[in-house]
Amino acid sequence: MHSMFFGLGLYFLPAIVAGLRQTHNATAILFLDLFFGWTVVGWFAALLLAIFSMPRCTYYYRRGW
Repeated sequence: MHSMFFGLGLYFLPAIVAGLRQTHNATAILFLDLFFGWTVVGWFAALLLAIFSMPRCTYYYRRGW
């Protein structure tokens, strides 16, 4: 049972990394991982996209001086 959760976590690792980094294309990485992750090339492509894509810009408003 634990190995099944470990395997699913490993399979969706690129999507998890993209979600934690809050990249702008996290949904695309999830679908790439979901449909092409079973191939080794698709899984590595999704992982590389998750690691090297830019995080979503967050703007902070600071009042006053």
